[in-house]
Amino acid sequence: MAYNENLAEKVRELLQESDGLSEKKMFGGLAFMLNGNMACGVVGEELMVRVGPDGYQEALAERYTRPMDYTGRPLKGMVYVEEDAVAADLDNWVNRGAEFASTLPPK
Repeated sequence: MAYNENLAEKVRELLQESDGLSEKKMFGGLAFMLNGNMACGVVGEELMVRVGPDGYQEALAERYTRPMDYTGRPLKGMVYVEEDAVAADLDNWVNRGAEFASTLPPK
């Protein structure tokens, strides 16, 4: 599956100052890793964000989000954010993913 290169570039720019930034092809798209832990990524036209188990229900309560179900089963702590929400609030979503990833031990 292809991913939106323009969206990936915007995410890359937002994370460029983050410690331990790397990129990895995952889930049919591109994932952005901080110290080896996935923070967010781009799959198709959507942003995938790792919000963690504590932020999961709160994230799902927001418009334009849905459970990340790449495997056919929802992955707890991960959400897809639709294109409309990404366009309006990309900084917030990328920061949420980066904040959660920063709570995890480096890999």
